[in-house]
Formats: sequence, structure tokens, C-alpha cells
Amino acid sequence: PLTKQLNIAIIDSNPVLLSKDCIKKEDPPDSRVSTVTPTTIEYFKDIGAWQYIEQHRHAYFDKMQVWDYTGLAYTRYKAKDIDKEVLGCVVENKVLHKSLLSCIQNSDSAQKIYPFRLSSMNIQPNTSSSPHGCLAQLDLSDGSSLRAKLVVGADGSKSRVRELAGIDTTGWKYSQNAIICTVEHTIKNECAWQRFLPNGPIALLPIGENFSNIVWTMTPEESLNRKSMHENDFVKEVNQAFDDGYGQRPESKLFGGKGLLSWLTADATSGNDCFEVPPKAIKLASERMVFPLSLMHANSYTSKRVVLIGDAAHTVHPLAGQGVNMGFSDAFSLSKVIAEGVAVGSDIGEVSLLRRYESERKPANLAMTAILDGFQKAYSVDFGPLNILRAAAFYTAHHISPLKRNIISYASGTHRFPLFS
Repeated sequence: PLTKQLNIAIIDSNPVLLSKDCIKKEDPPDSRVSTVTPTTIEYFKDIGAWQYIEQHRHAYFDKMQVWDYTGLAYTRYKAKDIDKEVLGCVVENKVLHKSLLSCIQNSDSAQKIYPFRLSSMNIQPNTSSSPHGCLAQLDLSDGSSLRAKLVVGADGSKSRVRELAGIDTTGWKYSQNAIICTVEHTIKNECAWQRFLPNGPIALLPIGENFSNIVWTMTPEESLNRKSMHENDFVKEVNQAFDDGYGQRPESKLFGGKGLLSWLTADATSGNDCFEVPPKAIKLASERMVFPLSLMHANSYTSKRVVLIGDAAHTVHPLAGQGVNMGFSDAFSLSKVIAEGVAVGSDIGEVSLLRRYESERKPANLAMTAILDGFQKAYSVDFGPLNILRAAAFYTAHHISPLKRNIISYASGTHRFPLFS
């Protein structure tokens, strides 16, 4: 309510924004999906966007299984461990986009979409003709110009806003690519699965009906080979990666029962927490897309009249599906700060106000970035003693209830920081 009177311009050259095409349930699933956490779901419900998602294909999941190729140990997470109904929901990106667009179009706020690219941006000096002081001037690819009190850079990892604002970044490229695609099963998948392989993790995520999404990290050479191989051969490799390929299933007694690490807990794994084999894929249901992976973090989220959110401010490894949730948390944190500024009559483009958003989100984003980067590095080395340590980590995460609850709460967005925050 506090920000309803703001005039909002959305500058985005994506033709989908102005498309009148409707998403049909019989359409083939999109290979580009996002796993949204319960916290993000609540954000969407608060702004009235979740009702649009529920009208289209999506898949809630209440359990997750994680293991690695050594077969030494595994861990399973359940929503009921933290008294939640779900751990998350997998939604096609086109559905997320459409839901947010529908929410905007049905709101009574003053907004307009400009389907162009941002050519240049500069901060105008204070003049007597500008009653609001200096403003940001945005020049668009069609030759038109806009002036704004605040420019929100939500334009991805190659952010033009970030570039024009002169904000530097820190990061590096991983020697990995990710293949994403959709596969079909004979049965419905209701669990999120992730297995760490020698060259990167592979995830199987339910997306509704008998479909699942694959996110498979590997070397660039492997990604090119697997993208071009015959569909039947690719499906066979996917099934091997989730079951009998690379190593044995984690059913060894080394870390269970009276095994080597039984001193960690006296509790045996319950029958419901036993290792399960993921459902087998029967065919490919979408094209295979390949993306290079990198880590990037903006040295600052703010400058005069400019603020960065989402991938414009940070990109992370996709192994836990947290990137999009970090971005939505940025967006809702910034909207709260803007509303507070409007409430007390502050200039919403002042750095002093925007730094309140940065001070809230930057530490949380850096913590998640460091954790994901640590996982990527820890599971990129095939070394006997390190394999034992990783197995011990899986075992403790599986059996020690307070630790398991904390991991689930942090991953679901309930806690901003790990380690019993």
C-alpha cells in the first residue's frame, strides 16, 4: 500500500512480456525450471502471484535424497522434520514469469513496460528545473529516454545496469557446464534427487505429471558429447548416473548399523529413511541446453540512484537450486526498504537508504555463495581420505536430528544463516 503511488517502468526487451500467448497444460514442459523454497512461495502468495502458478504445471516435493558415487553414505531430508508440509516446489520458468506478469497487469499500480534495451545511463546534476534533485536518465534503444529516482538492476549476470553504474565484481569461471533438460517416467516422481559424481552433481527434480527436470554438471567436453549423442543413449546415461554407474549404491554397512561411524549416534536409520533408487527415465521430453557455470559477486549492491538484485548482484553454482531464491529474497528485501523510505518521506534513490537493503542481503548472500562454492570444490576431488570425510558428513547429516533440522531450515529459507541461526 505504501508504494502504490510510485510510477514504475519495466525495461525488458524479452518479447514474451508483450506476447498474448497463453500457457496450455498440454504444452511440452520447459527445460528451464526453478526450485522455489517455502519462503519464496510465501513471498509469491503475499503479492497474489502464487494463484497463477497453481493454475499451471508445478510440483511440490516433501522429501529429498542426496548421495555420492562412492556408495559410502547418503542422507534424506523430509519436510516433516521441520514441521513443514513441503521442502519446495519446482516450477517452469515460463510459468514463474507469466505469474508475475499477470500479477503486475492486474494490479492498480502505475506501471508501463518498455520492450527495448538500455543503451546508456547517467546521473543528472542538480538543477533549478528539477524539483526532485538529480535523477537517473535512461536512454533506450528506440531513442526514447526516461528519468527515474531509482534504477533497479535486475538484468542478470551480464547486467548492463551494473556495467553502466561502474560497479565491479569478484568471481571466477568453473571448469564445468550444466546440461538441463526434461525427461519422462512411467510413474510420477515426488522426490528431489541429487547424486554427486566425479565431475559434478546430477539432480532429478519433479515438475508435475510424469515429468522430471535434469540438471547435470560435468566438464565442458562431456557436455558437448552428451548434448549431441542420440536421445536413447543420453537417457541410458542418465539412468546409469542415478543408479549403477560410477559406483555402488550406498548400502554398505561401513557407515550404518554397527559400522565405523556408529559412535556418532545410537539411532539406527528408520525404515522410512532407507536409501531409495530414483525412478528411471524412459525418454527425453525436451531439448538439451548447455550453460557454462561461474561464480560472481558484485563488490557493491548500491550506488547513487542504482541498486542491484538477483543475478545482477550474484551468481552461484546451481547444485542446490538456491540462486533464484536468493534473487527473490533480494527483491522482497528491497521492496520493504523502499516502502519504509516512502513512509518517512525519504528519497528512495539515496545511497543511505539503499545501504539498509545491502546490509541485510549481502552477508546472507555471501554466506550462501561460500557454502555452495565449498560444496563444489569438496566434491570435485576423488581422493580416498576426502571420500571418507564426505561420507561422514552425509552420515551425520542423516542421523543427527538437530543438524538435519538446521540444514533443512537454512535450505528452505527459514534461516538466513547456517549453523543454528
